[in-house]
Amino acid sequence: MRIAIQDTYPDDVAHCYGCGRLNPHGYQLKTYPAGELTESRFTPEPYHTAIPGFVYGGLIASLIDCHSTGSAAIFKMRAEGKEPGSEQAPRFVTAHLEVDYLAPTPLGVELRLVGRAVEVKERKVVVDTEMFAGEKLVAKGHAVLVRMPETMAGR
Repeated sequence: MRIAIQDTYPDDVAHCYGCGRLNPHGYQLKTYPAGELTESRFTPEPYHTAIPGFVYGGLIASLIDCHSTGSAAIFKMRAEGKEPGSEQAPRFVTAHLEVDYLAPTPLGVELRLVGRAVEVKERKVVVDTEMFAGEKLVAKGHAVLVRMPETMAGR
């Protein structure tokens, strides 16, 4: 059984609007290991509209952001010889995010995000993400993620 990395975040940091399992109003994005890569899937709803028939760009950016933070946790755990899901995951936050919109993203199509580790350090992980609508590459992201400061937990 595959366990999403977000399902292993400690409760006090599992409220993110994009991927927090404890936020009933959020996207509930789930990120899974996929061989040497990571994968998330999300189907936009009609209210995620920018222009009729197409997805709002802010949604695309936030999905890439949350997929990247989840991917960072997976890649960090694996770099430490741990299997994701074997214990609570480290929590990463975004220090820098770049998003390139490559093609209009249609509504009504499942989006697939694929993450690749570029760099894994003690406190920093760099992730490149590609987003596909069906088979079409519609967006790419480059994110620098850092370990969440302890001052953010438990608030």
